[in-house]
Amino acid sequence: MKKTLYIALGCVLLSSCDMDLGQQPISEGTSETYFQTVNDFTQGLTAIYSAARTYPDRLLNLSETRSDNLYAVSDGGVRDWEGVNSFQKNINANPYVVEAWEDNYVGVFRANNYLEQLATKGENVVTDAVLRRRMEAEARFLRAFFYFDLVRYFGQVPLIDRVVSDAEAKTIGRSPVPELCNFIEQDLVFAIENLPKSSDYAAVDAGRVNTYAAKMLLGLLYMSKSGPTLGVDGIGQNSNEWSKAMSQFNEIIASGEFASLENYASIFDYGNERNREVIFNIEYVSGGNPVVGATFPWVLVPDRYFQSLGFTAQGGLTIRPVSTDLINTYAAEDVRASFSIQNGFTDGPVVENRPFVKKFVDISKVPTTSRLDWPINFIVFRYTDLLLLKAECILNGAEGAATADVDAVVNAVRRRAGLTAPLVGVTMEQLLKERRREFIGEGSRWFDLIRSGTVESTMKTWIAAEDRGRQMEDFIIDYVLYPVPQSELNKSPGLYTQNKGY
Repeated sequence: MKKTLYIALGCVLLSSCDMDLGQQPISEGTSETYFQTVNDFTQGLTAIYSAARTYPDRLLNLSETRSDNLYAVSDGGVRDWEGVNSFQKNINANPYVVEAWEDNYVGVFRANNYLEQLATKGENVVTDAVLRRRMEAEARFLRAFFYFDLVRYFGQVPLIDRVVSDAEAKTIGRSPVPELCNFIEQDLVFAIENLPKSSDYAAVDAGRVNTYAAKMLLGLLYMSKSGPTLGVDGIGQNSNEWSKAMSQFNEIIASGEFASLENYASIFDYGNERNREVIFNIEYVSGGNPVVGATFPWVLVPDRYFQSLGFTAQGGLTIRPVSTDLINTYAAEDVRASFSIQNGFTDGPVVENRPFVKKFVDISKVPTTSRLDWPINFIVFRYTDLLLLKAECILNGAEGAATADVDAVVNAVRRRAGLTAPLVGVTMEQLLKERRREFIGEGSRWFDLIRSGTVESTMKTWIAAEDRGRQMEDFIIDYVLYPVPQSELNKSPGLYTQNKGY
């Protein structure tokens, strides 16, 4: 077993595993008795990291599936992703939507509890001041990470920055998005100032968040705020912080700690985790008891594909086809398509011709005991993403760079993909298309469309062309946000107002 920071279930530090917005991650009695040693505080941090275990699945179910990358409206049964993909109005009880709210708040409450304990006991227990500040910085980064996820999906959400009782939690309304973004920024600035460089971590701590991950998230926050408001209370605020975002990205580039790999497939190689492309991973280990491996490789892959290869099918997942529109954007020689997309399969008398994303599947690593136990990390931030985001900032008028830099970045990405014809004068439309091809299956496309302000025109055009069977609902701009889960509305009737359109 690798010795590293692994994602554990985290229930060791929970008084209950019931995910309630008002739930305190550690009961008062447990809090008072648990945090007594440095190791206790180390384990407490691990519990916060563990709240990110479901993040990759959430990204695939609510971002990738929501976008024009997949056409997954129906397979003859009733699947939770169909409502997400087809823009059904009544999805406020959809388990993916509920999980996005609940799991992120589990992380927020664990972080709040941890920071309270560190503030009251840390100086006497964690006597190394540098380590104590690093611990605080890790917890604050993770809290910012959870809140950023919440704001992108729901817009206004309750801002809870301390441990509260169940009763008090049910009195806290949704905060304005600018206030939430300011809070996220404050946590990230502290994290940047107090987290080590990735290369400064000892091997045993290599999975921990580093200062460059915090810079990356802060840059992405600035970019997201700079996007248009779209008439909803979402993260876009027309704030024009493209230059501030690019400054963060430039500092990461100047560090020299990261690089684009020459081979696209090697980025996702199970034997090449933590390669130089990776800025921040969510890390997993398989074979544990309880099971704490990854589940995301299986999310977009139909069970019958594994069955066709001789594996026992588990879970009943069916196909979420890659859209014809996306397939047609790949040139024949583009290696990203052949690596990321499986063009059907045959299972006995059943012939499946529809393509699906198999980007994270290594057939030699298929778990034999549980589909929830894949031995692979999920890359949250990678270097190619940073470079293309910087190019986007330049095209949006960020100061201090030339448009020729955009051409250089985009053409380098294309060369790695096997495309030799260079582009000149790359436009925003071309950049977005390149990002779509590069990050298929990684959950970026939906947020790219929102940030660029092209989501409404793109989705309406795509639906008209792709949805020939007319199984999708009409797209309205309100659908850039998800509904507040009905379960949350029921806890304190009248406290929250439902998002428009639902």
